[in-house]
Amino acid sequence: MLSLIELERAVEALRLARAGARLDKCTMPAADELVLELSGGGDRRRGDKLRVLLSCRQGFARLSSLEVAKKALDRPPAFGQYLRAHLQGSRFLGADLRGDDRQAVLHFEGKEGRLDLLLSIMGARSNLYLLDQSGLLLAAARPLADTRRDLSLGDPWIDPEPRGKKPAEDRFADVATPDLLAAIERQYALAESSEHDDRERRRITRALGRARAGIEKKIRRLDEDLAAAARASEHEQKGELLKASLGSVAKKATETVAVHFETGEEVRIALDPKKSPTQNMEEYFRRARKAQRKGEKASVERGDKQARLEEMDALIAELEACASADEIAAFAERPEVARLVGRYAPERAETGSAAAPRKVWKLGKRELPTRLVPKRYAGTAGLEIWVGKNDEGNDILTTRLARGRDLFFHLEGNPGSHVVLRVEGPGDPPHEALIDAAELSVHFSKARNSSKASVHVAHIKDVSKPSGAKPGLVYVHRGRTIQLRRSPERMKRLLESRIEE
Repeated sequence: MLSLIELERAVEALRLARAGARLDKCTMPAADELVLELSGGGDRRRGDKLRVLLSCRQGFARLSSLEVAKKALDRPPAFGQYLRAHLQGSRFLGADLRGDDRQAVLHFEGKEGRLDLLLSIMGARSNLYLLDQSGLLLAAARPLADTRRDLSLGDPWIDPEPRGKKPAEDRFADVATPDLLAAIERQYALAESSEHDDRERRRITRALGRARAGIEKKIRRLDEDLAAAARASEHEQKGELLKASLGSVAKKATETVAVHFETGEEVRIALDPKKSPTQNMEEYFRRARKAQRKGEKASVERGDKQARLEEMDALIAELEACASADEIAAFAERPEVARLVGRYAPERAETGSAAAPRKVWKLGKRELPTRLVPKRYAGTAGLEIWVGKNDEGNDILTTRLARGRDLFFHLEGNPGSHVVLRVEGPGDPPHEALIDAAELSVHFSKARNSSKASVHVAHIKDVSKPSGAKPGLVYVHRGRTIQLRRSPERMKRLLESRIEE
């Protein structure tokens, strides 16, 4: 922030240089920054312009001038809209300090009379205010609840309680008055840039850390599945022992004892009294098959997750090696990094800026829960590819969300997610878009590790669900088969094209 003496000198520099100038434009590059474009003033011609920056940003509040214009918010905040309507086009009369605190007041005269723009530099409570000629508070850049709870719009302005004066440092003592506003901006812009780089590094670090923690959590769950799979042989053995001694098991028994085939030792077998001996035997065989399936799946997935964990560690190491702002910016622009940051550490939208609309998924008036919303990927020619997350989500995607001309992809004899290519327009989609969707259908199936695959594709109108069929089961009536040769590069591109909600 500017000290009192620095602010006093900045106000004097602005008054001497631009008294009498016309305010051509008011813009807000951010919710806490206001740029006034003044033309003429003093002994300058009308075409001689000065861009004055008034910032109430915490830690960087200042009055300065810009050499290069800042891009304004697409949708200005209410404060910016009010200034454009009531202040733009007025004449700059001059500027001075108000009271003994860091409050700079810029005076303007327009069709509505005199208006005062007040920059209050008060640390975390810095703000910009607009007052009318009678001293009524008309508007504020930041919420009054965050800066001055004792004020209300439409009420008279009240100066804050004076604070004890501290020795003021003038960091720009060697700068001549005409060059002061530009010198202030150069120093603060450099400090803001450095702070932004540090903040960006922290944000990327946070995103990569969260992504890594998510992978570790999945690996722990897979290890639990592998541990459970180790008991498959135990379930299988108990099933076989029950099978050999069904005739001796009493009905509604909670336990039976059988002799091990090889060791001759007695083995106690827990039973469900609500089930018959045969049903208990079948239950042990079912548990053995389930544990074995989970173990096989977990073994494959754990290898993938471990490789992903190593990739994440490599990204973290690369970030730590970035020494300059340009290196951090280049690292952040990489598709994989940008996707992770957007998912795990999205930047808050600037107040007043138009936030990206959230896609709401509905069936009738009911909004779909996240677990039923399909994953979305950007394929060739901008066509989206939707992938179901689970059996229920597969049903909703294929039977409720997809349209008749959309294309359905699946592998015969290999269970997996339903994959739908969204078709736009009357023509056929590009062949590359079909290959993209086929690639995803293999990736999200039990054949994900195969190098070649036969993928069946059909229009959604040729896909039906039998009445009473289990979730995820559909019948495909027509279509054709694509012989796919897997491409790691294509797969990497598709996964990085994930469209985050």
